[in-house]
Amino acid sequence: MSDSLPLASIRTQVTVPLRFPDGYATTARLFTFDGLVDGREHLAFALGDAEQGGAVPLVRPHSECLTGDVFGSQRCDCGPQLREAVQRIAEVGGYLLYLRQEGRGIGLYAKLDAYALQDAGLDTFEANVALGHEEDERDYTVAAQMLVALGVGPIAVLSNNPEKTEQLGRLGVTVTEQVPTGVFLSPANADYLAAKANRAARTVDLPFVR
Repeated sequence: MSDSLPLASIRTQVTVPLRFPDGYATTARLFTFDGLVDGREHLAFALGDAEQGGAVPLVRPHSECLTGDVFGSQRCDCGPQLREAVQRIAEVGGYLLYLRQEGRGIGLYAKLDAYALQDAGLDTFEANVALGHEEDERDYTVAAQMLVALGVGPIAVLSNNPEKTEQLGRLGVTVTEQVPTGVFLSPANADYLAAKANRAARTVDLPFVR
C-alpha cells in the first residue's frame, strides 16, 4: 500500500442478514470505520468466505445511488449492479465497499438537477459539467483505506469502469484483474449507458454503441 495513505481503523462490525426484492438472501458482516479521509460514513460488506486462504477476494467499489439502489429507478443501472455484485461476491468471497458518492460524487440534489438537464437534452456527463462539476468527482482513497483496515491484500475488482482500478492501483492496492459486471439495459437507461460506453471508456458492450 502507499506509504502516504492515511490509516483508518475498524470502528464496528456486525452481522446483517440481507434480502432483495427478488427473494435473494445472504448474510454479510458489515464494517464501519474511523479515520476515513473525507469523514463520510462509508461501509464495507464482507460476503461469503471473504478471508478464504490463498484466494484473491472479489471487491466491488459501489457508489451510493439512493434513487437506483433503494427506490429502483431505471434511469441508471446502479440497483441491478448492486444486486448482481452481492450475489457474485457472496459466491466466491470478498467485499462490497458501499461508498457515499452519490451522483458520481456531486451529491443527491445536484444529481437530480442533472436529471433535469438530461431531460433537456444533455447526457449524464455534460449535465454534471453544466452544473459546475467535473464529469466524475469520485475519489477511491477511502476504498483503499478500508481495504487496508480490513487487512486485505491483492484483490480482483468487479467493475466495468477502469478508472476504479487505476485509482486503486495508484493508491497502492494490488489489483490482479478487473472482472466485468453485467449490462442492465432498459428503455429508460439506454442513453445513460451509451454515454458511459462512449465517453468514459467503460467496458460496456451495447449493440447500438460503436
